[in-house]
This record gives sequence, structure tokens and C-alpha cells, in this order.
Amino acid sequence: MIDSYIVVDVETTGLDPKKDKIIEIGAVKVCKGVVEKTYSKLINPGRALSAQVMQLTGISNEDLMNEPDISSVIRDFIDFAGTDDLPIMGHSLMFDYAFLKRAAVNHKLQFEKRGIDTLKIARKYLPELESRNLNFLCRYYGIEHEAHRALADAYATHEVFQRLQTILLDKEDEDKLFYPVQLQYQVKKEGPASKRQKERIRQLLEQHDLIPDYDIELLTKNEASRYTDQILATYGR
Repeated sequence: MIDSYIVVDVETTGLDPKKDKIIEIGAVKVCKGVVEKTYSKLINPGRALSAQVMQLTGISNEDLMNEPDISSVIRDFIDFAGTDDLPIMGHSLMFDYAFLKRAAVNHKLQFEKRGIDTLKIARKYLPELESRNLNFLCRYYGIEHEAHRALADAYATHEVFQRLQTILLDKEDEDKLFYPVQLQYQVKKEGPASKRQKERIRQLLEQHDLIPDYDIELLTKNEASRYTDQILATYGR
């Protein structure tokens, strides 16, 4: 059985890795079944959080105000998670991997990993449960859990995996779901907004007496185009 891996979890501004940003990364490095190291970092996403995200995570805009942006954190995280051949693990892993790989690619870094998804395992082996989300599984297995904080979710996923592995003890053939597979997520690098794009947004904001809830200096080209189109569609030229 697999007993060494890195569990990762991210909290984000929303569900779309093409549009939303990471606000927290948490990870635990497990060696031979024991947590050896942990990683936890808040990240300034360069935009205001929605009321829903703040309520869900307990993270406020003030909490993130003085935190670094993703450019330095993603390098630091890859140093933690990417310097050896340990697979990564997560509950609905592709959600976390998509955000992390997009951040890596945007900063000219490699993050190609093998992974194990505990949600897929739970869906196969616990079909009778009304839910297989992480919070429900923690209650089912009696695991203490602070939901929707990255490091706490990573710890909980590790504990859930340990419980799920006991399912295989009475089986002759071990299930491939319990072993890492190469993760596939294709992403193209997004360049930073051009000087002209940032000047255009500032012009429109001043023209329409608007105060942005995002940091113009941190926008990508796609984000700058999207925000410009939003202003033009709502307020005209």
C-alpha cells in the first residue's frame, strides 16, 4: 500500500481556475504513514473576497491584505512539494491541481505530478453514504476537522485515506484507485496585463467614478480584457 505522499488543499476565490485565485495553500508530507512536515500559507489574490467565500472559509480581506501574492508562494510551495517524487493526494484532487498547476505555469515553473484522489475511492467503496464530501467522511470516521481551511483539510484527507485503505485488507487484489496516476491538466501561460491595458482600465474607472475591488497591477492580460469588457458593457464608453 502507498504510505508516503503529500496531501494538498487550496482555498480559492471561486471554483473556476481560469478566473479565480488561490487564497490559501495547505499541505502535509506523509512518510511511511506519519506526518513529517506541514505547509500553510495565506495568499493575497489581488481582489476582494465575496461574502460567501469569507463565510465559508472564515478568511477575511483584512487577513490577506499584507500577505504575499502567488508569485512568491507558488515557488515556495513547489520547493516543498515538488523536490522529490512523492505523489500528491487530495479530495477531488483535480480541483486543487488545476489551480496549482495554472499558478506554476504562469510563473514559468514545472508542476507535473502523479496523484491519488480520495473522493474517487470513497465514491466507489462507500456508495451507501448520503455524501462523500470531506466534512461528511470526517464525521463518518470520527475525525476532528475544521472544514474549509487548507491545512486542516489536508490533515483530514490524510486521515480519511488511512481509514479507506483498511477496505483493502480483506481483498486479494489491491485497487488501482489507491495508487497514483499521472495527472493531466493542460494550461497555457497567461502573461501580465500590458501597460496599455492597465491605463485603459484606470481611464474607464476614473471616467465612471468607480473604485475597483481588484489590484490592477496584478491582473493578467485575460483578466484585464474581461474587466474592461465588464465596465464597457455596464457603463458604456
